[in-house]
Amino acid sequence: MTAGLSRRQFLTVMLSATGALVVGVGPARAAATAAVPPELLGDALTSLGAFVRIERNNRIVIGARGCEIGQGVITSLPMLIAEELDADWTRIRVEQLPYGYELGPDGPRNRYGPQGAGGSTSIPTGWKDLRQAGAVARWLLMEAAAQQWQLPRERLTTEAGHVVHPDGSRIPYAELVEKAAAILPPSEAVPTKSPDQFRVIGKPVRTVDAHAIVTGQTRFGIDSYAGGALTAVIARCPYLDGTVGKVDDSAARAIEGVEDVFTIDGPVPGSALTTNLAAGVVVLARNTWAALKGRNALKIEWKQGPWAEESSARLEAAAEEAMKGEGNAIRADGDIPKAAKGAKRNLSATYQVPFLAHATMEPPHALVKLEGERALFIGSLQDPSGASVVISDLTGINRENIEIRMTRAGGGFGRRLKNDYVAEAVMVARKAGKPVKLMWSRDDDLRHDFYRPYGLHKLAATFDRKGQLTTFKHHCAATPVNYRAKDLADEPAHIGCLEADDFPAGLMPHFERRFFALESGLPRGWWRAPVHAFGAFAVQCFLDELAVDTRQDAVDLRLKLLGEARDLPYSGHGGPQFNTGRLADVLRRCADAIDWKRKRTDGRGVGIACHFTFGGYVAHAFEVSVEGGELRIHRAICVADVGRVVNPLGVDAMMMGGTIDGISTALNLAITVKDGQVQQSSFADYPIGRMAQMPAEVEVIVVPSEHDPSGAGEMGIPTVAPALANAIYAATTVRIRKLPLLAELKRLL
Repeated sequence: MTAGLSRRQFLTVMLSATGALVVGVGPARAAATAAVPPELLGDALTSLGAFVRIERNNRIVIGARGCEIGQGVITSLPMLIAEELDADWTRIRVEQLPYGYELGPDGPRNRYGPQGAGGSTSIPTGWKDLRQAGAVARWLLMEAAAQQWQLPRERLTTEAGHVVHPDGSRIPYAELVEKAAAILPPSEAVPTKSPDQFRVIGKPVRTVDAHAIVTGQTRFGIDSYAGGALTAVIARCPYLDGTVGKVDDSAARAIEGVEDVFTIDGPVPGSALTTNLAAGVVVLARNTWAALKGRNALKIEWKQGPWAEESSARLEAAAEEAMKGEGNAIRADGDIPKAAKGAKRNLSATYQVPFLAHATMEPPHALVKLEGERALFIGSLQDPSGASVVISDLTGINRENIEIRMTRAGGGFGRRLKNDYVAEAVMVARKAGKPVKLMWSRDDDLRHDFYRPYGLHKLAATFDRKGQLTTFKHHCAATPVNYRAKDLADEPAHIGCLEADDFPAGLMPHFERRFFALESGLPRGWWRAPVHAFGAFAVQCFLDELAVDTRQDAVDLRLKLLGEARDLPYSGHGGPQFNTGRLADVLRRCADAIDWKRKRTDGRGVGIACHFTFGGYVAHAFEVSVEGGELRIHRAICVADVGRVVNPLGVDAMMMGGTIDGISTALNLAITVKDGQVQQSSFADYPIGRMAQMPAEVEVIVVPSEHDPSGAGEMGIPTVAPALANAIYAATTVRIRKLPLLAELKRLL
């Protein structure tokens, strides 16, 4: 919900031309002036103007406001409304809502509330406001029934789309629509249900569009079309901040279907990356095939940019050199030099994590139509607000005149939080003077991304004579994620790379975290579970090394550190508190599930790791063997405490998906740079995991919880890489400190 809006301003109730009761986010009823969209007036709906519509046949249509990128919010967010509405879920139809920017009496607002997808926040932000929207709709219907029966509303109940009289007679919601719409909503918040009254929340529900997906009926953004649109592809400069030199486009223009060829400028080196990522040559054609053939026929001389000598090898050397300095302390507890003097054991290790691309199955794309003072965008997004701003900035069109239709996305993982591809499509459409569908290939996607940062982690610890961990240092040299990011310009350099209060901070008196910023021309951005997937590998592997070196059980060492259950201050996203007991609980459950204490004599090894991510607690354990140099994963356990679960099937799927994504990434993936160019260009050299590399099953255990939900989209990935590396050590005694795992394993065997 937009900050500053009162709850009364937040809710809208109105009667549509079909007699449907519409409840959503917007001004109070008395101030509501928005007309019901034409699409709402018939059965063939393509968009909805509010959250809930109750039709005369008692069918209920609920609008899904979030960007669906595979995390299941198209199902789970409407479940929150359906619960409080007391609707029959089997009679509900869900429709994806468009982006809801509009001008209200108090200024710009979003009629639907938060619509972006990032940081696993969709469920936590919807937990109160969407349930309230459903509760108000139910309140109005009950009030209408109370007037009809001339009974106090408090004597009535609701069930499965009906208001129930004390004598058991029932009225369908549909028969109360007109009367309900004439009633002013309550001035105070309507009480929502207690958990023991839930009939939808907590029940396993299948994804509402699963059938459409598996039968090929779902339209992803890349499937979008508009009459008269030309297809555009771009040959982008392969050099970081390079430019276009000479272009011979004669062969491209000779290809049947090619309409035009022209250049677009890239951003000024060092400036904020607010539009496109790179200079390039655009080929416009009547279809994708002609456009690609035209691009292949181009003869282009590129000019190198200021990063022409950048390479992964130079960056690794720079990281080592940077750590000889002081860096910036982001947390310093106690007196490490003094405490370390009496240490019996001093241990240290260095870990390395690579740049990563997002590699969504559906590459970036954008369909843009500019008509005078209006604009239309159709495609897959994670930040529709940012897309609206980009379109407005480039065209001068007011944001309220920009229509954004959001589609299901073939993956997000943070890539679609950036809208460079939207900017490209607008730039091309303006120059072409026609609607444009911009297409990216896999090559485009891997060579031009906002990559997960590169980093080197150095960890050191001391133990006293009793085997107690007395000091812990975590130094990290990395390429800051806020590089050329306008929205992060005021954030510290360590954001997205190092979290001050992450485990094991606060669990010992002498603790230090320092950050060392590295220079690189590679654009950086948020990658799934950003700071946690970046740092948990080092911390959880180092704890395993400490346990081995001091002859302690790795689970017992972690539990000893966590101590008794208590809340610790946590300043990062997911705070303000971190509970040691909840992390210890998922760790214990995971250890029990993998049969941690059992000694393996068959060449198999077991590894474990746990972490706190964005308010959720997750542990992973793997049982593996290495046979003939090949890694085989025999078992995979994931235990998650993500608070109260809205859709158990959805959380299971998120944990399974996070585990598979984590395995694929840990085993194989790295982006490298040479001579100022990204070296990877396809799944041949950026190989996502193959089925044969995966476990036959991911065993997911979701911990019952009465805490408010934390979301679940990103919690299932940070602990995968360290648990796998620890399992490989247990099976082989080969300690892997550099990702990706397989390349390092083969080097060390």
